[in-house]
Amino acid sequence: MDERMVGGVMVLRPQAERVDASNAGLLKSRFVDLVNDGRRDFVIDFSAVDFMDSTGLAALMSCLKSLGGEGRIVLASLSDKVGKLFRLTRLDQGVFRIYDSPDEALAALAKEGS
Repeated sequence: MDERMVGGVMVLRPQAERVDASNAGLLKSRFVDLVNDGRRDFVIDFSAVDFMDSTGLAALMSCLKSLGGEGRIVLASLSDKVGKLFRLTRLDQGVFRIYDSPDEALAALAKEGS
């Protein structure tokens, strides 16, 4: 996973083409480590990911829960397949905000303020 700080926002970019049972736990555990280190605002850049299953969705929901309402997670660069999964599960409506690019996501977070 690539990680970089942009202002006060941690940008995470999974490198695997798939987020599924074989690696979703790694995403979740790294996220929890970052939250425990005091990080609260995240952009998750899915530009390298072409497939996600329910295990990946569960990991993201767990990440959201680990913030305890004191932070933000926005998603960026979803492939058509991954975007369809979020639409089918309605997680794109009121749960996760989705942007076309990490830069667009960062701009939206900056506009809201920390």
